[in-house]
Amino acid sequence: MLLWSAPDPAPNPRRVRLFLAAKGLTIPERMVSLMAREHKSDEVLALNPRGQVPFLELDDGRVLAETISICRYLDELHPEPPLLGSTAFERAETDMWIRRVETALGTPVSLFWQHGHPYTARIVNQIPAMGEAAKPQALAMMGWFDTQLADRPWLVGDRFTLADITLLTLVDFAGWIGLAMPDEAASLRDWHQRCTARLRA
Repeated sequence: MLLWSAPDPAPNPRRVRLFLAAKGLTIPERMVSLMAREHKSDEVLALNPRGQVPFLELDDGRVLAETISICRYLDELHPEPPLLGSTAFERAETDMWIRRVETALGTPVSLFWQHGHPYTARIVNQIPAMGEAAKPQALAMMGWFDTQLADRPWLVGDRFTLADITLLTLVDFAGWIGLAMPDEAASLRDWHQRCTARLRA
């Protein structure tokens, strides 16, 4: 297998790397430069027509793209530790929280990145009003996740899952582009420390 990827702080490639680390797995990586637009090269487009990373090139030449699809495949091959769940309910519950993170927080963070950050002004026809509108939405959703984490160690109760990895990569990327966690989000900050420490262990 070969994982086509990109360096931090790109959140989706990082999500797969952290998933692999939490599983204790190692897969060779081929890094592409997002700054140099290598993910839009003919070589990449021939493998992944969306022109995005990460994607997983299997030994037989088949390709899996999209972070959740990659992680699901690897979780099937290596079910321990179970980062998506061990029962039908646990898997659905984990999926629910991943979707909440991606849609509720990921969407405004992405809009702010595309329409409110000076780097992307070079490659996107920005609509500054969209970036401005997305900023308070992203901060409000961090506040919402703060309330959800007030009485539990992880998003899915006592289980550390891919949902936590997904939230961590988005919160960290949001901070990198200028959307820091609100000062009053004490539960989210405590969770962030736990999650970061666990993935460094």
